Amino acid sequence: MRDLGVGFRYLLKGQRWVARHGRQFGFGLLPGLITLVLYAAALVALALWGEDLVTWATPFADDWSSPWAGLFRGFLTAVLFALGLLLSVLTFTAVTLLIGQPFYENLSEQVDRDVSPDGTAPESGLPLLRELWISARDSLRIVVRALVWGVLLFALGFVPVIGQTVVPVIGFFVTGFFLTEELTAVALQRRGVELRERLALLRSRKTLVWGFGTPLGLAFLVPFVAVFLMPGAVAGATLMARDLLGEETAGEDAGKPGKEEDVPS
Repeated sequence: MRDLGVGFRYLLKGQRWVARHGRQFGFGLLPGLITLVLYAAALVALALWGEDLVTWATPFADDWSSPWAGLFRGFLTAVLFALGLLLSVLTFTAVTLLIGQPFYENLSEQVDRDVSPDGTAPESGLPLLRELWISARDSLRIVVRALVWGVLLFALGFVPVIGQTVVPVIGFFVTGFFLTEELTAVALQRRGVELRERLALLRSRKTLVWGFGTPLGLAFLVPFVAVFLMPGAVAGATLMARDLLGEETAGEDAGKPGKEEDVPS
């Protein structure tokens, strides 16, 4: 259980790190803002035209007597929008990291240099396009896993009592795990750790992962909060990745502000 507190402290340390490195924080906000605008537009479109989509997809209900057709389609519209919200929560981090790959890679490297005893950071040595491809491929695999869990938990949510008590709690822990995987992937992928190894590594310290990812997942439910927490979450995940791999870290509080390199444009 001690790892729960350790994971949460890494989340706080990451936020403190970006607070001391204002330039990194500023550039780290851009991908989240872009993703937020895209997702907001998609959800607004779903809210406006979701009912039309459901009507088009259920022609068999045209001949149903009132009010059953309206109730049935209204229920499906609500389910469709709920699934859209669930999908947006599950994929927000993956899409933001993909859009902001150069920014977050740079931020993660800066954290590594800041806390490394010798002031160096691991480098993948791969071309940017290759890194983007690996990141997109692995993110898609994680999103598919998360969606399977999401659909399962959504269905279990209709079970009386358990669906309204136990299932939401499980959902937050599942979300926290996948959030942490996506965030630690920035640092671990740079070290050549493949997806299967990353998942095994995270499963070996589940309470650490939950301590980091579950509070973050809860915070992400608040509108706009995800955008402002993302840079610090990447920084904290980098610190946690060093812990998972047993790498030495100089200083308990992630080093001191130092010279920052240019952020790639």
